[in-house]
Amino acid sequence: MLKKCIGDPVYIIPLEGLGVDESLSYEEILVEILDRQVKRLRNKEVASENFLWRKHLVKGST
Repeated sequence: MLKKCIGDPVYIIPLEGLGVDESLSYEEILVEILDRQVKRLRNKEVASENFLWRKHLVKGST
């Protein structure tokens, strides 16, 4: 079942100062890698990293 999403304006990233071009894209530059983890599941390992980006107000992870 889907639930209604109520947006929080605190998490909206302003476009001013990001350098957004005509194709609505911008270049993110990696500042540093904050954390690396490898989680072990039953039969595989999953890598996880946290990054700090320049011109970005939140931390990204993959």
